[in-house]
Amino acid sequence: MCGIVGIVNYEEDLSNGHTIIGNMTKALTRRGPDEEGTFVKKHCNLGHRRLSIIDIENGKQPMSCKINDITYTIVYNGQLYNAQELRKTLISNGFDFKGHSDTEVLLKSYIFYGKEVCKQLNGIFAFAIWNDKTEELFLARDHFGIKPLYYSIADHNLIFASEVKAIFEHPKSKPILDKTGISELFGIGPSHTPGISPFKGVQELEPAHFMIYHKNGLQKHEYWKLETKEHTDDLETTSEKIKFLLQDSIERQLVSDVPLCCLLSGGLDSSIITAYASKYYQKKYGQKLSTFSVDYVDNDKNFVKSDFQPNTDNYYIDLMVKAFDTDHHRIVLDTPELYKSLEEAMIARDFPGMADVDSSYLLFFREVKKQAKVALSGECSDEIFGRISMVF
Repeated sequence: MCGIVGIVNYEEDLSNGHTIIGNMTKALTRRGPDEEGTFVKKHCNLGHRRLSIIDIENGKQPMSCKINDITYTIVYNGQLYNAQELRKTLISNGFDFKGHSDTEVLLKSYIFYGKEVCKQLNGIFAFAIWNDKTEELFLARDHFGIKPLYYSIADHNLIFASEVKAIFEHPKSKPILDKTGISELFGIGPSHTPGISPFKGVQELEPAHFMIYHKNGLQKHEYWKLETKEHTDDLETTSEKIKFLLQDSIERQLVSDVPLCCLLSGGLDSSIITAYASKYYQKKYGQKLSTFSVDYVDNDKNFVKSDFQPNTDNYYIDLMVKAFDTDHHRIVLDTPELYKSLEEAMIARDFPGMADVDSSYLLFFREVKKQAKVALSGECSDEIFGRISMVF
């Protein structure tokens, strides 16, 4: 997880804007604790906080590339799962590479494909690219909005960031509550209508959209839409397709130059991921896969069996650890810890969310981080595989 920020203003000279862009960038330190970088030009300032995962040395940001007397500069949060395929295509079209970071692949993919670049990407991303010749900013967000990206226009400034708190580090942006956004926060939170935030004048770039900002204003475009189609495959064909998609998506996310692990709750989603990931890890690296689970003090004493949950999570976790020989770590949290971390978790999230669930995540990942920097999770997969099991 990284963090990006930026300012574009065609009416003022931003060449001396180091302090403002620096404050905005520092506001995202949690997202990128490893490195900080800024890019300051007359009409555009960019900032980046980095969590170093791939190509530690050559993946520094902001990253610039000069081609045909045009300099393109990117700040990027995310991961491309088809970076190697894109790299091969770019090399065959005359591009060369200094390193193996997906940031460099993304920047040169934009130079090659232009505004159609998002249609070529398989991954999760939020990024901005500045063209110094046209003085145009291109911003984009991934298909399902996994990576956040907010923006505001205030007194001729386009201000954008991975988190709203960074936008409010700009002196022209004020935290004024929006009636619709607050209503949604209390009514359906933590869900919300794509594009809406709780603050007036602050918008979210919708999933599967890109945005171009230039001297004539702002243009927004949708580059992809999920379509519902009739399912015509038989059971065998469906099973083979699901197997392929699972293996492909999991293995593509196991690319990392730093320690990696899986979160294992014993549920269907995390167990599937652990099964594939552990086999891949042992075959490729000859190592056990590290897995982590969270538990709570006295949970075993207070557990009550039901038809819905006849056993504790630990029962199923132990079955998976034994079956796939993982190096498992059980993190135990206590209720007072969760309570004391509620506010810190909300600040990290930017908005009120799921109360003790968020503080649990915060404390859990803080412990995981001591041993691994990347974690694969089956978050939100229960709904998909629950529906599939019902159909079959």
